[in-house]
Amino acid sequence: MISEICGTLIKKEQIKGISETRIKSMYERMVLLRLVEEKVADLVSQKRVFCPCHLYEGQEAVAVGVCESLVKEDYVFSTHRSHGHYLAKGGDLKAMIAELFGRGTGCSKGRGGSMHLVATDIGFPGSSAIVAGTIPISVGAALSFSIRCKRNVSVAFFGDGAANEGVFYESLNFASLRKLPVIFICENNFYTTHMPVSAMHADTDLFRKAGVFNIYSIRIDGNNVLEVFKTAKEAIERARNGDGPALIECLTYRWRGHVGPNYDIDKGLREKAELEWWMKNCPVKRIERLLVEEGILSASEIGHTKERIMDEIEEAVSFAERSPFPER
Repeated sequence: MISEICGTLIKKEQIKGISETRIKSMYERMVLLRLVEEKVADLVSQKRVFCPCHLYEGQEAVAVGVCESLVKEDYVFSTHRSHGHYLAKGGDLKAMIAELFGRGTGCSKGRGGSMHLVATDIGFPGSSAIVAGTIPISVGAALSFSIRCKRNVSVAFFGDGAANEGVFYESLNFASLRKLPVIFICENNFYTTHMPVSAMHADTDLFRKAGVFNIYSIRIDGNNVLEVFKTAKEAIERARNGDGPALIECLTYRWRGHVGPNYDIDKGLREKAELEWWMKNCPVKRIERLLVEEGILSASEIGHTKERIMDEIEEAVSFAERSPFPER
């Protein structure tokens, strides 16, 4: 089932209707997310960053595909695994890295750390480590948009574990009842901390849980950025036009362990072959392969893009380490 959804090449037909400029922009954003997380993993391993970091590596297509259809005034609410959502929405890289270092120039003034990023100027009111904690807040934001007759949309990112929480179902019901402009994005990476989703849910078709509330729902390949973009774009447009909420279950996979830079293979929490299968179906490599085959980007252009982004990341790290700690 999973291999049928996530184990295929991105077809060139899926490019139809998306400009080359937009596709290249999404690819570059995904590369940014990937290289940032690889760098953060190194910083944690080197004990230069001390705060707990839940890395987003492997899930880049979800955040980028969804946020590409949003405008600055739309709200995105994130989780403990917040780096990808923050950057995909347009958060400042230097401010994020400085926050991981606990510096006063950080996006939360050095007092939030990895799990509590915020950038209100670009529609990122904040992330929280409370599982499912931001889901009702996103519904509240959508209610505010509705009352004030705003055409903005609120997006709640959450993992498969959050679908166990009662507030998730209360939020679905209220959003449906009031036809609120909120999009629920379930990033199903198949593990709740260390427990497989099959041990947590009697019915692992998580997208079907919205059906009882008369909410449009769908399960998609979360590692195909073009599919995520098109699906999210349609749902967001419907919500803007007053047609109510939607739930999109994105099948994806986090490469690193629940928290920190390790892969958790040595702990016996998952099989090496499983991780290797998902790495083979890397969301960045899948879109990169298509871009080269279709002549949208050359191998040299891809190399230059990665070099430029790495330079930006290194500059952000230098900025963070030079920055002062917060006032007591």
